[in-house]
Formats: sequence, structure tokens, C-alpha cells
Amino acid sequence: AVILLNRFPYANGHLLIAPARHVGDLADLTTDESAILMEHVRRSVEILKKHLRPDGFNIGVNIGSVAGAGLADHLHFHVVPRWHGDHNFMTVISEIRTIPQHVDETFAMMLPDFLKLLQDIHHE
Repeated sequence: AVILLNRFPYANGHLLIAPARHVGDLADLTTDESAILMEHVRRSVEILKKHLRPDGFNIGVNIGSVAGAGLADHLHFHVVPRWHGDHNFMTVISEIRTIPQHVDETFAMMLPDFLKLLQDIHHE
């Protein structure tokens, strides 16, 4: 799987998690690919909890352009940390995003844990 910090995040730590193989729909994944992808989502949530201490998460996938998929033929999960009182609605009404930490800082802070995640997954 591929794990990326979203270049245009809805919140600090917004991740995109995609299968290693290019597919456009959940139905196109093998059982093993699906399990690996969900394990990456699960472990990513743990890393985000450790570093950012969110109060909750939005986790989802948009399949097809009508559902809002910006990359309609490339399946990926969004993992979005959420906090009580966050201003996520501003993106919807004004295309403004309030991010308390620069993406580069978030990346540097979490990189060692994500490298370990990838090493662990490949050795299992």
C-alpha cells in the first residue's frame, strides 16, 4: 500500500492510503489486498493518535466522480483526524482550510513510525 499526507488536507494529518496496485473500485481488490489496505488504515490511525491526539476520525473512500472522487480511477482511503470544535466546515462553505501545523512538520514528526509500519507489514 501507499500512504501519503494529503497535499490539500481537510485537517492536520489528513492521510491518503491506496493499494499498491492501481484499481478504481473496492470490488477490484483481491482478498489479500483488501486485508493489507485495511491493516494500513488501522495502523495509520494508531500513529495519528500517538502524534496528534485527535478526538475522532473520518475514514472513507469516494468511488466514482459522482461520489466526489478527484481521482476516479484510483482507489484510496481518506483518514482525517478530527477534534472537538475543529473548523472543518470552512472548507465546504468558503474553500478555506485551517491547518495548525505545516504539512512538512507533520510529515517529519510521523515519518519514523510510518517507516516502521511499512517494514513490519513487509516482514509479516
